[in-house]
Amino acid sequence: MGNLTSHTIVTNPELRSMNDQTNPWGDPELFKQLAEARMPFGKYAHRRLIDLPEPYVVWYANKGFPPGKLGQMLAIVHEIKINGLEYLFEPLRQTDTSAPRRPGRK
Repeated sequence: MGNLTSHTIVTNPELRSMNDQTNPWGDPELFKQLAEARMPFGKYAHRRLIDLPEPYVVWYANKGFPPGKLGQMLAIVHEIKINGLEYLFEPLRQTDTSAPRRPGRK
């Protein structure tokens, strides 16, 4: 267990419609980009997508993900979180030194 394969069951329609170019399981570089991506706006602005609270990601899943790459990445994060696969990001969290800070925060 721990390795995802092309046989992984995907339940989210956003993910099922993605082609191989946007599927992080087959592309380590895209998986790394996903781990480094940050929320560009709102209450959780500047927080890594993988560190967003699960209830917030589930809310987006119910509301509808935004269009474009952000929506695709949020859909992937949703699948990871609801399937208990967040441990896949641990090695990437440990090496991230590029955490931008929110203005006025320490």
